[in-house]
Amino acid sequence: MLKIGFVGWRGMVGSVLIQRMIEENDFNYIEPIFFSTTKFGQICPIFGTNIQDAYDINKLKKLNVIITCQGGDYTDRVYNSLRASGWKGYWVDSSSKLRMDRNSIIVLDPININVIEQSLYFGIKNFIGGNCTVSLMLLSLGGLFKHNLIEWINSMTYQAASGAGSKHMIELLNQMRILGNIVNNKNHAKSILEIDSKITKYMSKLPIKNFGAPLAGSLIPWIDKKIDNGQTKEEWKGNVETNKILGFYPNTIKIDGICVRIGAMRCHSQAFIIKLKKDIPINEIESILKEHNPWVKVIKNDINYSLKKLTPAAVTGTMSIPIGRIRKLSMGKKYISAFTVGDQLLWGAAEPIRRMLKILVMS
Repeated sequence: MLKIGFVGWRGMVGSVLIQRMIEENDFNYIEPIFFSTTKFGQICPIFGTNIQDAYDINKLKKLNVIITCQGGDYTDRVYNSLRASGWKGYWVDSSSKLRMDRNSIIVLDPININVIEQSLYFGIKNFIGGNCTVSLMLLSLGGLFKHNLIEWINSMTYQAASGAGSKHMIELLNQMRILGNIVNNKNHAKSILEIDSKITKYMSKLPIKNFGAPLAGSLIPWIDKKIDNGQTKEEWKGNVETNKILGFYPNTIKIDGICVRIGAMRCHSQAFIIKLKKDIPINEIESILKEHNPWVKVIKNDINYSLKKLTPAAVTGTMSIPIGRIRKLSMGKKYISAFTVGDQLLWGAAEPIRRMLKILVMS
């Protein structure tokens, strides 16, 4: 059995990864060894083994594969030293630190299994999880990408608090609690304008240590740092990571848009305007989408179906990636709209990593 080291398994993404591996019986085929940057020497609650020091290069060197959900700072501190020590194993990382490295492959096997298999043949050792919205976009539109039907995409993302981290999720809940307490049972007889005025005054008092601005009852039209062309880095990733995952040259398919943080907990949503390379009937587009992979679900462009199946509330905690609101746009027959939702912690983060490990075990 391969010796697999897990780092960051107690965090949000790591916990979802471990849960999925238990559900799929993945631990039956590996020898897991658990590492921590702070809790080493204690007993692992999952298997009852000793937790190892995640900074111990000598212990890390003995592993066939390292799965890290610890974050970019850990990768920055450990990776180069580990490789310099002569380690030849596989590095599977959920952080963005090595994503665009020329010796790394961004993994999303339902979309780029051919790229992954080719890279294994040529001896590539670094396999990195992609940006969550990019992965969810590719899975939802996989059929159109497979048939080379997309000329460009304008993607407007509505991203959940979980994409920023667990502290941000707690901050959102605290903001919701404060605003919710303002509207109590005694408020029902008051004018809604009076209640709204009171809430507006409290918005400036909400805890914003992590987000930098109120999210409950509002939104944040900025995610990540600014780059030279006026995009945020999160918006930049849509184009560069998509083309790398597909094995294309940069900018082969143009993708751009605006990334917005909303008050959902763990599901990212995206609205697309897509220019196709040719005019295709809507029913054919829907067939192409739903036949690509077993997780994408085409939702009828109807109010009842949309409200029931095309929301973060409906999708949270599931592997499904529904896509709906598919229609032709008035600007031309090659233009369509679509709207999709996916769980940021599952297909957006943990699942591509889990499936890459399975590929390594089976190879």
